[in-house]
Parts: sequence; structure tokens; C-alpha cells
Amino acid sequence: MVVRATGLLFRERRARAADRRFGVRLFGAVAVAALSAVPFGLLLVLVEGRWRPLRVMDAGAARRLHETALTHPAWTSTLRFLSDWVWDPATLRCVVALLTAWLLWRRAWRLAAWSGVTAVAGALTGLLVKTVVERARPSLADPVARAPGFSFPSGHAMTATTSFAILMLALLPLVPRGWLRTLCWSVSALSVVGVGFTRVALGVHWFSDVVGGWLLGLAVVASTAWAFEAWRADSGRRRSAMAEGLEPELNESAPER
Repeated sequence: MVVRATGLLFRERRARAADRRFGVRLFGAVAVAALSAVPFGLLLVLVEGRWRPLRVMDAGAARRLHETALTHPAWTSTLRFLSDWVWDPATLRCVVALLTAWLLWRRAWRLAAWSGVTAVAGALTGLLVKTVVERARPSLADPVARAPGFSFPSGHAMTATTSFAILMLALLPLVPRGWLRTLCWSVSALSVVGVGFTRVALGVHWFSDVVGGWLLGLAVVASTAWAFEAWRADSGRRRSAMAEGLEPELNESAPER
């Protein structure tokens, strides 16, 4: 009995210490996310330096897609519906909020914290970078859509990247292996790419804005996922393969006990 009580006390102390380190790492990862994204940093330098090849590529893509949008109004209406409703940041954030609430109900406390912090961190980081860079949106003759605020990085592209990554990394343990899991990955990837395409095709973002949103979103998710993995290691749990989700125990009755 004494040995069992001692072992239980040791595990509880280890879990509490791991929880404290998890919180510090989770919020610390958010602070360094943008700085740790080397590809995003390089792109930012090129955007700020107005690198001519990048400007030519952006202008060419905007011009060609804008011409297509003007000559195919039905296609443009479909893109606007997808961008403004299906893949709108507010829609995706609501989905992530519902996921976070469900994780709390499942008593997956730390996974819920990871989900919520990653979503909020992505939104705040994107807004901060937009404010610092202050890049103007494309100015096209006879525009088919308008959007407020600055252009770099694309908030739609960044929100799609973080949101679908959160959904996949949290819910993968509940998805059977095989064609269904492949379908989920495919839908997520196509949605992220589709969001970026709609923003450029509607003339409200440059192509490099979209790439910047993808890269910065991946940086945020990678940083907070690292913090979650560090908590698992500190609490004595096995490391999880990303292909199996962040918390493979989610399908158990008490996933974080």
C-alpha cells in the first residue's frame, strides 16, 4: 500500500510539473512562431524589398485570373460563395470552437487547450504581420470582389491552414485507417489550396500573400504541436506519430488520465 501510494504521488507530481511546462511551452511557441518560419521570413523579405521577379509573377497571376473571372460570371459567383461562406475564416473558426468544446466535454483538456491556443495564435499572428507589413491589396479595373485591410499574408489562407491542421491532428485517432483517412487528408489539402486559389482569382490577394498565409499557418501549427509533444514526453507518454494525430488515446474513455 505504501509503495502504491508513493508511486501514485510521484505520478501526480510528474503530471503537474508536465502541465506547467506544457503551458509555458505552448504560449512560448506562439511568441516565436513567426520568427521560426524561415521560408516565411524569406518571402517576407522579398515582399518588403519589392523583388522584381516576385512582383512580375504576382501581377501576371492576378491579371490572367481576373480576365477569367470577368468572362465567367457563374464561375466567379461560385468562387465568391466558397470564399465568403464555406471557407470564410469565421466559419472555420466556429468549427474549431465546436471541436474545442467537444474536446473539453471528452475531458481531453490539454488537447482542447492546444486547439484553442493554436487557432487564436494563428489569428493574432496574421493580424500582427498584416499591420507591420502594410501591403496594399491588388488594384484591378472592374473588380469582381473587394476586401478590407492589408494584403500580406492572406488571412483566409492562414486560417484555412491552421483550422484544417487542427481538425486533422485532433480527430485522426477517430478516423479509421484506409480510404476514409486518405479522403479526410485529401479534402483538407484541397480545401487549403482552394482557399488560396479563390482569393487570387477574386482579385483580393496577390499569389505571394496566399503562400505567406500557408507558410505562417504551418509555422504556428508546428510550434504548438511541438509544445504538445513535449508535454507528452514530460508526462511519460509515448511520442505520437503525426500520421496518427497528436493524441492517439482520444478514442479511449479517459484520454488524458
